[in-house]
Amino acid sequence: MNAPSPRKSFVSIAIVGAAGVLAAGPALADIKIGFNVPLTGFAAADGQSSLNGAKLAVAQANAAGGVNGEKIELVVYDDQASPKEAVPVATKLVEKDKVVGAVSGSYSGSTRAAAGIFQAGKVPYVVAYAIHPDITRTGNYVFRVSAMGEVQGRGGAKLVSTLGKKKVTIITVKNDFGQALAAGFKEAAPKFGLQITGEYEYGMADRQFGAVVSKVKADAPEVIYASGYFFNAGPLVSQLRAAGITAPIIGQEGYDSDKFIEIAGAASEGTLVTTSLDRDSDVPATKAFLADYRKANNAGADMVAAASFTATSVLIEGLKKSGGKGGDALRAAMAGGTYVTPIGKLTFNSLNEVAKDIQVQVVKDKAFRRHSVISDAALLAPPTK
Repeated sequence: MNAPSPRKSFVSIAIVGAAGVLAAGPALADIKIGFNVPLTGFAAADGQSSLNGAKLAVAQANAAGGVNGEKIELVVYDDQASPKEAVPVATKLVEKDKVVGAVSGSYSGSTRAAAGIFQAGKVPYVVAYAIHPDITRTGNYVFRVSAMGEVQGRGGAKLVSTLGKKKVTIITVKNDFGQALAAGFKEAAPKFGLQITGEYEYGMADRQFGAVVSKVKADAPEVIYASGYFFNAGPLVSQLRAAGITAPIIGQEGYDSDKFIEIAGAASEGTLVTTSLDRDSDVPATKAFLADYRKANNAGADMVAAASFTATSVLIEGLKKSGGKGGDALRAAMAGGTYVTPIGKLTFNSLNEVAKDIQVQVVKDKAFRRHSVISDAALLAPPTK
């Protein structure tokens, strides 16, 4: 998608109070961590959720004493979800701001572009929700707290089987996100005896899907596996339903936003979403996050917020273990840790990827509710090299 090109924005945020309380005036922080995130352009809504999650993690850490008594400063740059913008952003964070670590609160394209800069600078970089498989292969300073795209795609194939369906039509948004999901789904489909009746692509900027909808209707699938983000998945689902197509629709993390429900309206009801966040969880870490996020932001959390809170918290825990040191000391501290987070209990493998269950949410009465959990250690195992 060709996003608008507004003036680049830079925000330096010092968070020193209790959760959700921002300090005014000059930065009081002693330890800087970087954060690249889309705050303008097509992905701005996801970017704001991501930033809110990261700010909450920093606020809570500072309220608890920071790192060895030193406050944490979150240095934020707008990357517009653009690889072209992400490179200078990452360069500024490494060379000008001299951050000890950084978090990606952005999409795969911009995250892949930034990762090489952080790797070269030996600045540990924790990726919240970007899913392209090549991101962690950039080098050993790059970590990811969400399931990579192919893993989520394999989970989607198992979900189809669990629903008792066989005939599947795949609709793929034509970018890193969609292609990774489709690859994983197609890899696992034969294991579950799934028949792919049709496969169609669309562009990030597309909002009218008449041609795709007509082909899907002719396929008469038993289920539809459709990747996208709330801003294009909303119109897609709405138009599929308007055409009289009643097959279950399975989306993924890009759907995981209240804005998807707003855009798709009544057509969103019953949509299944494979994601990282279970709104109905009884796990204390998840329940606390959901309550704290709502208190701080007067709104419910989505997957993007939860993943960004987690990524930032993992980096902060690493800093506590390394005594506030960056570089290899921080990288090693993070790699060896175990983290209890709102999106699961996490440990990193040799590629700095995590193995975790996939949560399935369903839109019910205009809200995301628990549907099921995909738990299959072998199927969901991330690569190790």
